[in-house]
Amino acid sequence: MFRIASGECYSKLKKEIARESFLKKCFRIFSERLMRTSPVDQQNNHRFRLLGFLPLIFFFAQAFHYWGINELGNMLWMCNIGNLLLALGLFLQRPLLVRVAVLWMVPGLIVWFIYVVLAWGIFLSSTLAHVGGFAVGMFALQRVRMDRVSWLYALGWYFIVQLGSRLFTGAALNVNVAHAVDPAWQQTFNSYWKFWVMLLLIAIALLGVQNLFFYKLWPEREADVMS
Repeated sequence: MFRIASGECYSKLKKEIARESFLKKCFRIFSERLMRTSPVDQQNNHRFRLLGFLPLIFFFAQAFHYWGINELGNMLWMCNIGNLLLALGLFLQRPLLVRVAVLWMVPGLIVWFIYVVLAWGIFLSSTLAHVGGFAVGMFALQRVRMDRVSWLYALGWYFIVQLGSRLFTGAALNVNVAHAVDPAWQQTFNSYWKFWVMLLLIAIALLGVQNLFFYKLWPEREADVMS
């Protein structure tokens, strides 16, 4: 009996060590990717970093607009907070942050056009945040290039921002549809979590397709991977 118990304990210990090693490996890979700098460090470094002021200005223009109408919670929409992420990526020379921001700006631009422009018209701060942010993002992405796995980090960013939207914004705003089924889908879904699963699957598909497209268009250079 003692030998059997000892064997089971040893087996569990091995599994725990393997699991811990796997988590450490994942954290190490994430840290390496996050801290990897852009090859632009060696050329046009200063001008490339200055580009970060544009999405930062777009972000604060939106913040000023929503502050004026007492709806600052809307700043957590993926397209709005994406400008802040893009600015950080440019200032800190972190390609991963730029890639994640861009991957969410593309669907954000489409959703904005359908639900805001067609319904309410064009507003200056909103146009700057979406069209301006998209333009800066494309320019930056052309330089930092795209790797094969940024869509996974973009998906993780989605979970973080949606959780933040659910915890820190009012249900009436329904930022990132983190509180309730969108009115357009209420007749289709009688459960919020079924609706959430559908959104998740759509997000995975969109991010994966975009990642592949940008990787084919502007693939990460081998020198960047080795740096």
